[in-house]
Amino acid sequence: MVVMGTEREIPEYTTRLLTVETWDDFARLVEDNNGVWGGCWCMGFHPEGLSRTSRGANEEAKHEHVRKGTVHQVLVYEGDDCVGWCQFGSPAELPTIQNAKAYAKDAQSLPDWRIGCIFTGRGHRNQGVAHAAVARALEEIRAAGGGLVESYPEQVEDRAPQRGSYFHTGPESLYAAFGFSRERKIAKWRWVMRKMVSP
Repeated sequence: MVVMGTEREIPEYTTRLLTVETWDDFARLVEDNNGVWGGCWCMGFHPEGLSRTSRGANEEAKHEHVRKGTVHQVLVYEGDDCVGWCQFGSPAELPTIQNAKAYAKDAQSLPDWRIGCIFTGRGHRNQGVAHAAVARALEEIRAAGGGLVESYPEQVEDRAPQRGSYFHTGPESLYAAFGFSRERKIAKWRWVMRKMVSP
């Protein structure tokens, strides 16, 4: 696929869910990227939260969620290589959000679904991986009955360029492209964005 107005080709991606069968693909991507932001293993949104002292504890906790089936996560593949992901789930599955006090202050109701973290491996950024991941997550949500979906992205407009873990929840522009709308601000650059997904 060629992006209009550029000469850059966007690779063709496939997606699979994170399961016991795809764990090794996920683990390889994490390990190839220094544990992801210092060793989080995509645990920050889960009920037990992130261990900041033990990468191994994060890895084992994530693996246990996969074994128990208490994780919803889309893996994005280029060929046989896992190159990124998008985590999603119910508020009970993903209760540990950043800026929780600010979020709770003006919360009128919880969503049916949350989109948590997004990650793209080195060498594959700015090539549509996150878009493919969110698209499949929304398909899975629709297939599960739909409902109100929240995301917590970082604002990019009127701001100096940011990189790395600042965008672990994705840029606002990504969600706007899928029809999410700003609901309220919960930090200087972070918004709650919402979209209703029909079944």
